[in-house]
Order: sequence, then structure tokens, then C-alpha cells
Amino acid sequence: MTTGTRTHQDASVQVAGLRLSYMHAGEGQPLVVLHHSTGNYDWLPFHAELARDRHVIVPDLPGYGQSERPEWARDVRDLAELLHLGLDHIGLDQVACIGFGFGGWVAAEMAVMRPQRFDHLVLVGAAGIRPNDGFITDQMTIDHEEYVRAGFVDEAAFERTFGVDVEPRARELWDYSREMTARIAWKPYMWSYRLPFVLPEVAAPTLIVHGSEDGIVPREVASLYRAAIPKSRLEVIVGGGHVLELEREAELVSLVRTFLGS
Repeated sequence: MTTGTRTHQDASVQVAGLRLSYMHAGEGQPLVVLHHSTGNYDWLPFHAELARDRHVIVPDLPGYGQSERPEWARDVRDLAELLHLGLDHIGLDQVACIGFGFGGWVAAEMAVMRPQRFDHLVLVGAAGIRPNDGFITDQMTIDHEEYVRAGFVDEAAFERTFGVDVEPRARELWDYSREMTARIAWKPYMWSYRLPFVLPEVAAPTLIVHGSEDGIVPREVASLYRAAIPKSRLEVIVGGGHVLELEREAELVSLVRTFLGS
């Protein structure tokens, strides 16, 4: 996989008897970035760019990557609570947060649980709400690679990231991540009956970003988030897909920086 240069540090904390691993770099106001259901692809150029003027913290969600798996977890709220505890242990009282896809759902749950923790919230292609029309693409029913490819608009961008022949390390990451996702976000797949009703509790100014050509999460989901979260606005990146941090990095960084006031 093609990733950024290794300019970050690896660290971990113990949360509920489990290791929570994270990468971090930069100085300034803390910014937490939560990954897709397919796992962390290492330190990305997107992370490095934001770390120029922020302290960027990129955890492996509990049960993903290098973070130990909570065998008892069966709900997205379980991950949200573990992440809150992790931020407590790291010593971060108030942060900005970006969540991608499934990570956007986790971020939204966190913002409902402890509204005072987030000073800004960014949801990019976030899952978590059931669309009225269409559906969120179910990774459990298709091949790993087919699912990841569906997140890209440009085939060449997929190949630049993962290679023409996807290396075993990426496939192993996808397989391991899918197992955890199935435990906590299947049936119903990638949405919560409860979430739309509690989203009005989100206190942070919220930027909702969606690619107009997102092949994973329908744009209607972004509109439903916009309708439910009081201080929110929606930005659509025309021609963008689901993995905007990989395909449309510069535009996404610009939107985030402007929103955060960097």
C-alpha cells in the first residue's frame, strides 16, 4: 500500500484491560481521526498535511488493527465508549474529530454520549443512518477487494494506493476488520434505529462532507445527518467517491482547515 512518509509516532494506552493503539504527530489543538470499517492504512498524506498545524491522533478502533479486540463488544456504542475512555487516558479533554464512513458513525455516537468533548465534528461519508431510498453497500456479501474498489471513483487511484495486484497485507487487514465489523454493525447493517433521534444532542459545530459519486453510502444519509444535527452544514464534493481522503485529499484538507479555523 502506498502511504505517507513515516513522520509519526506509535503509542498505546490500556483501556478496560485492552490495548488501544494509535498514531500521532504534530503540535497544536488535538484532532482525532477515525478510520473506515476496512481499517487504518497507516499514516496517510492526509494525516500528515493536517499535522502541520494540529496534533493529529489516529487510533485503531477497538478490535481493529493493533488495538486489542473487546470480545464482549456487540454495538457501535461499545466502541464509542472505549474511545472516550482512551482519550481520557491520553489526557485529551476536548478535541476536534473527523470520522470516515463507519468511523463517522462511531464519531457521531461519541458526540451524542459526551457532547462537551468535541469542539468541532467532521463526518465524511458517514454511515449510521438508514437511507429511505437505496442502501449502504454491504461488505459482507461481496469480495473484500470489490468492496474497497467501490469506494473509489478512479480505478487508477485505487491502483496507486493498493497496487495493480493487491498485496497480502492489505487483504489481511480487510479480512480482520470485516470480522469485527460483522460483530457490531450487521443486522441491521451499518445503521441504527436510535441514532437519528439522539443526534439533536450533538453540540459541536458539524461539517458533513459527501462525495457526489459515493458508491458505498448514499448521499441521502448525509442529508439526514444535516437535518438531525443542529449546528451542521453539508458540503458535497462533486465527482468524489467514498474515500475522499485518498482520492480528493487536497479538497478535503482545505474544507477541514477552513472549518476548523486553521
